[in-house]
Amino acid sequence: MTTSRWSGTKDLTPAQRREGLRERTGLDETDLAALEPARGLSVEAADVLVENVIGVLGVPVGMATNFTVDGEDVFVPMATEEPSVVAAASNAARWARETGGFRTSSTGPVMMAQVQVVDVPDPLAAKSRLLERREELIGAANEVDPVLAGLGGGCLDIVPRIVDTARGTHVVVHLVVDVRDAMGANAVNSMAERTSDLIGEIAGGTARLRILTNLADRRLVRARAVFTPDSLGGPEVVTQMLEGAAFADADPYRAATHNKGIMNGITAVVLATGNDTRAVEAGCHAFASAQGTYTSLSRYEQDADGSLQVTLEVPMPVGLVGGATRSHPVAQANVKIIGPDSADRLARVIAAVGLAQNVAAVRALATEGIQRGHMTLHARTVAVAAGASAEEVSQVAAALVASGVIRSDRAEEILAQLRSGRA
Repeated sequence: MTTSRWSGTKDLTPAQRREGLRERTGLDETDLAALEPARGLSVEAADVLVENVIGVLGVPVGMATNFTVDGEDVFVPMATEEPSVVAAASNAARWARETGGFRTSSTGPVMMAQVQVVDVPDPLAAKSRLLERREELIGAANEVDPVLAGLGGGCLDIVPRIVDTARGTHVVVHLVVDVRDAMGANAVNSMAERTSDLIGEIAGGTARLRILTNLADRRLVRARAVFTPDSLGGPEVVTQMLEGAAFADADPYRAATHNKGIMNGITAVVLATGNDTRAVEAGCHAFASAQGTYTSLSRYEQDADGSLQVTLEVPMPVGLVGGATRSHPVAQANVKIIGPDSADRLARVIAAVGLAQNVAAVRALATEGIQRGHMTLHARTVAVAAGASAEEVSQVAAALVASGVIRSDRAEEILAQLRSGRA
């Protein structure tokens, strides 16, 4: 049985980590080969993915350990340039292991497209006419993608709405679609475009915009974890974390940074698996404003035993088929590491990582402050920027941390001293 509990990874080389991962997951060496830059995304392959390609940008892919999600251990690849993100997620996952890890649930892979209809003289009656022909519209939408319908997905419903705008009253029809293991943008956009004329005709107006909404509030994923006072550092830390979370609930200025920390984890896994980071981020931040004011995406409570109960609910439109997930070799390798059997499972793992990232950040803020751990790891980046070689990075970073001044000019001074001492 695979266990994601793996200590000492920071002391290994990338090659040793890949080999250890291969041994623990049972993957073949070829499954992880694309994680080597020379064998990853080539310029030629990139030229097929987007327009006017001139090169590729490498982003570090770290491996989060210690995760147990719904009783199954999993290693999670995270693509990020920010120090401390992977370590923070792994630490919080280790704390959650004591109480069984992360539990998740979801509403299923349901996306929506919108068809905007303008110049409707009788919007209320138009809404009724559209509902009267609901089955006809659902059938027309499903004719667009019979394969999706054959897999158990397809258009499930149509929901007409009346929206007052600065340009008058519009009738907006939502096509509610089960997209199965796809992210779903292409499927729902095609359905909206192919049914828009019929929708406009029934409504008695002119169809205009026809596109998905990234506020995927019918594709929600929830994650929950329990953290004991001992795992966090004591009852006083729990109290301090509850106070910090209450601040994020009440104040949009704090909530923006609080949620950015959640997205540090979510976006890193979404990017690593070749999914659409912008769609997920837009949906999450819109969802945070769904009640009329921007607030925290996570919720903190203390249970009767004094433990911290943390929950997270977010839209998660990710897929396993189509797009870069199937065409980017590094994304393929990262999906294999996670090993999801469905897009829904991938979404649940991603939500668990977002929750872990948030707990680690709130704990750091409530105790020693965010800079202590972050800047310690950031010192390595500063050392590299100052010109340190691979053999010199650790020494320069350690000297930076010891001096308490983590700046490029200080790193250059330390590097010069180090090299003069060897001369």
